[in-house]
Amino acid sequence: MMTVYTTLKKPLLTEKSLIERDTHNRYGFVVAKNASKGEIKTAVEKIFNVTVVKINTISVTGKTHRMGRFEGKRPDYKKAFVTLKEGDKIEMVEAASK
Repeated sequence: MMTVYTTLKKPLLTEKSLIERDTHNRYGFVVAKNASKGEIKTAVEKIFNVTVVKINTISVTGKTHRMGRFEGKRPDYKKAFVTLKEGDKIEMVEAASK
């Protein structure tokens, strides 16, 4: 069992996620690969004191890359897009994006 602080790794601050935040009140996070939607919901609600309405998760496969003749692979990770109740906001993510 993971704790709420090991479930969420970092906020996802891409151009697309910032547009989603402003238009649909949906926030993106990079989460642990084995985290379930229930664990993600509990973590977001406890850490940020908000109400989660919906969660969408995406497992992203790491890309392969080369350095000269050596091939490597970026790590796989999991993204979660969390939709909050109307009127709720996560202030920390909003401050980090400015």
